[in-house]
Amino acid sequence: MTEQNTTKRSFSTKEIVLTALFTAITAVCAWISVPFGAISFTMQTFAIFCALLTLGGKNGLFSIFAYILLGAIGLPVFNGFKGGVGILVGPTGGYILGFVLMALIYWAGVGLFGEKLLVRITLLVLGLLVCYAFGTLWFVYGYSIGESTMSFKKAAEICVYPFVPFDLLKMVLAFVISYRVKKHVKL
Repeated sequence: MTEQNTTKRSFSTKEIVLTALFTAITAVCAWISVPFGAISFTMQTFAIFCALLTLGGKNGLFSIFAYILLGAIGLPVFNGFKGGVGILVGPTGGYILGFVLMALIYWAGVGLFGEKLLVRITLLVLGLLVCYAFGTLWFVYGYSIGESTMSFKKAAEICVYPFVPFDLLKMVLAFVISYRVKKHVKL
């Protein structure tokens, strides 16, 4: 047997295509935006939930990395058709970077506890809470760089509390859609 036959590829062609597809879906969902104070209401978290539930933690993580990388190099994949490192290091960039933490939590948790429905729900909720906390701390820091100050409580009132019910609804919708997709499409 040759060396080539004994080594397993890291990603199959199907995994690469699906990862790229969910990267594109995340970008499109970021463009679906309704201004709502300092943070716009987008469908990004819906796309992240769908990516993790459909692709799993590893491929979902790489989809998120690809999305962030495309935005960092300047492609207009972020909310408001914006791109560039400035968005990531700006006050709201922590929420985008928090998607990586969501994926890591999901991937590690499924690896440890399996893929039961309650486990996946718990992991997505925990990941969302970590994303909220990280993004809010980032927002407080970014907002407070100038002469203004912002408390964590005030930032959470602006950037988190109004979005919780919508994000939970997006999570439920992502479970329904990913279940149906996996049922009808062999992934």
